[in-house]
Amino acid sequence: QVQLVESGGGLVQPGGSLRLSCAASGSRFSIAGMGWYRQAPGKQRELVATITSGGSTNYADSVKGRATISRDNAKNTVYLQMNSLEPEDTATYYCNVESRAPGDWRYREVWGQGTLVTVSS
Repeated sequence: QVQLVESGGGLVQPGGSLRLSCAASGSRFSIAGMGWYRQAPGKQRELVATITSGGSTNYADSVKGRATISRDNAKNTVYLQMNSLEPEDTATYYCNVESRAPGDWRYREVWGQGTLVTVSS
């Protein structure tokens, strides 16, 4: 009962910045953890950053110091701010959300469709 809408991807020059957004919508749902993953062509999907309902964050070594994940619970939205972007950051970025309906006994993982980030001059 949750749908994710991602935005913010596009073309950015090396050294530039970008902010990705992922908004969850639906009815009568609750969200626990939220996160961002990415996948480059020919590579495995990898974790970028996660954030718990309490605000605890976790980052991949490749983006530590350059990425900041945050969330706005009132808007059911998670953000990924990335600075000092490098060509190696080029990938499709996917939003991931743990959600459940009031009648569910467990949380379910929901994935967005992905947004492409291209870092190139």
